Amino acid sequence: MLPNRLLCKKSTYEKQLEITDSGKLKFVTEIQAKIRNMDSKFLSNDDNIEVEVAKVDEFKNEEMKEVKVGDYGSVLLIRDVAGEFSAIGKKCTHYGAPLSKGALCDKYVRCPWHGACFNIKTGDIEDFPGLDSLPVYKVEVKNGSVYIKSRPQELSAHKRLPILKNCQPISDKRVFFIIGGGPAALSCADTLRKEGFQGRIIMATRERNLPYDRPKLSKALSSSGASLQLRSAEFFKEAAIEILTESEVIGLNTKNKTIVMKDNTIMMYDSVLIATGSNPRTINVDGSQANGIFTLRTPEDGNAIASASNGKNVVIVGSSFIGMEIAAYLAGKAQSVSVICRSQAPFAFTLGPRIGMALRKMHESKGVKFFSKTNIKCFHADENNNLIGVTLTNETYIPTDVCVLGIGVTPATEFLASSDINLSKYGFIPVDKYMKAKDDVYAAGDIAQFAIHATRGKPVSIGHYQIALKHGNIAAKNMLGKNVALDTVPYFWTQMFGKSLRYAGFGAGFDEVIFDGSVDELSFIAYYIKSNTILAAASMGRDPAVSRIAALMLSNNMPSADKIREDSMAWQTRL
Repeated sequence: MLPNRLLCKKSTYEKQLEITDSGKLKFVTEIQAKIRNMDSKFLSNDDNIEVEVAKVDEFKNEEMKEVKVGDYGSVLLIRDVAGEFSAIGKKCTHYGAPLSKGALCDKYVRCPWHGACFNIKTGDIEDFPGLDSLPVYKVEVKNGSVYIKSRPQELSAHKRLPILKNCQPISDKRVFFIIGGGPAALSCADTLRKEGFQGRIIMATRERNLPYDRPKLSKALSSSGASLQLRSAEFFKEAAIEILTESEVIGLNTKNKTIVMKDNTIMMYDSVLIATGSNPRTINVDGSQANGIFTLRTPEDGNAIASASNGKNVVIVGSSFIGMEIAAYLAGKAQSVSVICRSQAPFAFTLGPRIGMALRKMHESKGVKFFSKTNIKCFHADENNNLIGVTLTNETYIPTDVCVLGIGVTPATEFLASSDINLSKYGFIPVDKYMKAKDDVYAAGDIAQFAIHATRGKPVSIGHYQIALKHGNIAAKNMLGKNVALDTVPYFWTQMFGKSLRYAGFGAGFDEVIFDGSVDELSFIAYYIKSNTILAAASMGRDPAVSRIAALMLSNNMPSADKIREDSMAWQTRL
């Protein structure tokens, strides 16, 4: 085998070539490349390479860059506030965003697209979306240069899958039961194994699919459950996570610690997480039982909508994120797409009317029609009960083959009506900062009512994917007795016609919006304000602004509204 030093050190002969004839530098480079290629054929999986990747003086403190490690791959090289170097995977483990374009915030780097947060020393995922941590590489600094040491195959991976050992419950007889199969449920099961739990994990879900990437449903209606799957069947088998698909829980007895399944099977538990998500709202008006009226909750729902809508007249009821994303997907596929909205501007409650109107204009430019300040009065069907039209409350009639209802959701907690679980007026489960509803009972995701700093201490329910993943993570740690409090900043995103919007914070009740940039050109940052406090921020075309702002909000270091009024980018000096 050729010595590994040939990968990063020049031979005496090569150095002499450079010294004696600078015109042969290209030839020298070719020799080095051939040596590397020849040597790589002899490297075993256990051989380490050592490659100079940068000069120390090329990096300022608190700076990160993507650097090449010879011909083996690239890593994210970071110099922290103390001047120390570390190296981690270069891509976010969620959708593969380049982390070099993200936000470096003290000990963490945040993804520029969706705000996932990674520890720069350990690579561990600290906030979501995504499930996996980043690979970490050994760094050495010597003689003014920075070197990476690694095995070659490790440089081709951008995520670090959990190492699962001895996951067959033998000595630990505890049973942790998870009701639900969405992101909160998966995050909980995943975290339990990562944290070393050796007992039995059972996950029961009404769905036929293994846990999948739910936010993609409304953005890509034709996606199958398998294509959206977050973990493989092999992973669950290796992790000894028992998933009961198409299995509905109909009862919970916290005194006896029993769960009743729809087939009347009774199962015992030691600790339980309730993460059943939500149910789409429907409309109860004349004709609402006609064929061709859909809601979206599962991949099968999305597939049915996509199939039925091709070349047809589609009406979408609701102008929030689900409705507008479906409209964007179907534009150009359906014969016509009409959106029925109660307000003049989509997203008005969340984003404000100015941004809402800009997004409406974007949809209109693609052929989507809007009917504002109205609702469905009734549906019309033919003799076979197939939908043929809708009449609005303003008496407008629209020929309709397909109608999709995107008018919100309700918490899927009806099965708890006879239990002793405390439910709010609207069916949510109040939890404390540890995601606990009562002893050995936890709740997470859409159904949980919780309070964090970002909500100003007000108990709220937030149906964000990132929040659900964080809830499941925190619940799992506290099921194991670790007493970890929930601390996060809500973060969500939407994408329509190739344009992405990011949002961080909790802006409910805002009474002022300050803009930097051009809303009409869809390149802006919006700050949502109340009582001189920045509650939330949204952006389009300005990555990684919202990820940076989320970091400041989490550390309670966001400038006041007065500072933003003086300088809309004042927050940049606080990172």
